Amino acid sequence: MTRGLTTLTGGQGSRAVGLVSGFVLKLARESTGLTQDNLAEELAVGVHTVQGWESGRRPLSAINAGELLSLSARLTCLGAPASTGRHLLEAIEADQVLATGITAGSNWVDPVTHPLAHGVHRWTITNLITWPIIGKMPQHLDEFTRRAPRRGPVPAQPVLGAEERARFLDHLRTVAERARKESEALLRRQAVYLLGFDGRPQVVDWLHAEWNRAGRRRVPGEDLTGLMEARSASVALAVTGDSTHLHDFVRRMTDDRAEIANLNYWAYWIGELSDRQADDHFMLDADTRTWAGVRLLRHLVKRLQPTSPHLPLNLCTLHSLIASRPTLLNGPPEIRTSLARTLDGLTSVEDMSRASRNQLAGLQYAVRIADR
Repeated sequence: MTRGLTTLTGGQGSRAVGLVSGFVLKLARESTGLTQDNLAEELAVGVHTVQGWESGRRPLSAINAGELLSLSARLTCLGAPASTGRHLLEAIEADQVLATGITAGSNWVDPVTHPLAHGVHRWTITNLITWPIIGKMPQHLDEFTRRAPRRGPVPAQPVLGAEERARFLDHLRTVAERARKESEALLRRQAVYLLGFDGRPQVVDWLHAEWNRAGRRRVPGEDLTGLMEARSASVALAVTGDSTHLHDFVRRMTDDRAEIANLNYWAYWIGELSDRQADDHFMLDADTRTWAGVRLLRHLVKRLQPTSPHLPLNLCTLHSLIASRPTLLNGPPEIRTSLARTLDGLTSVEDMSRASRNQLAGLQYAVRIADR
């Protein structure tokens, strides 16, 4: 078991403990129009404290909960978005994942203490974790509109050094290879998904081997672990540019309970299910009336892009959603118009499977019926 966090040079603490949350704090400050000096004055702290927070040298996770709440509230009063506190908390969680992996490298960490095993991640946290890896700013942070000028050449995103990045990704592979117990299923599948952003040939080969192990068999809906292992491997491979196995996964997901699990997971992933889930078992809840589906509908329509590597799964999920909630298409006409336009744009996709084409045709028919 890894005890405590150490830097690559052996000192206590890791720069990555505050890397992402510090950058989110900077975005929040810039959205208020304040400089670091201005914010320090507003908070009655030294400017070096603000600089330390934003650089990650003084992790926000080190301040107590009351101080963090006070900081978030003060930023909102100064003009930052009302969601600033939530963004900071999620960024702190992302930092914990990054710091744990960077510190451990290829070493094993007790699953009881591993942040990847502390709850099911939503897309917001996952995108924060991958931000320093792939350099793509999470879309949900677009609401931070910069009003304060940046002085001199400064990073446009949180940056990991090459060694830090390699240590983090090596740790994900260690976790994926060694976490085999049923109690470690969440830890393992979340590590496998993140490995899709690695890109190194040997890791892509490993993901193919993982698909051969987990995805080549038809998975019954009640085998949630098997279903999610197959899903994670196929989605991770799609991130690398290989959507072949995502087609395979969708074709094998014909069980009603598997479809329900997929819908429940999507609803949680995008935030329609508000309660934090400690493990994957909520996906098997057959009563899906706890979430409406409007938010998921809008989310999926935006992601039905011809070039998306996840198109097979997105299309399949949207088909299941409309089949289970046909009244969703009875809402505002602009939803149907947007969906119809999007579906028409998919008819020219050449490498679409027969199952996906059937789902596309079914959705087009449902839109036409709803328009009558």
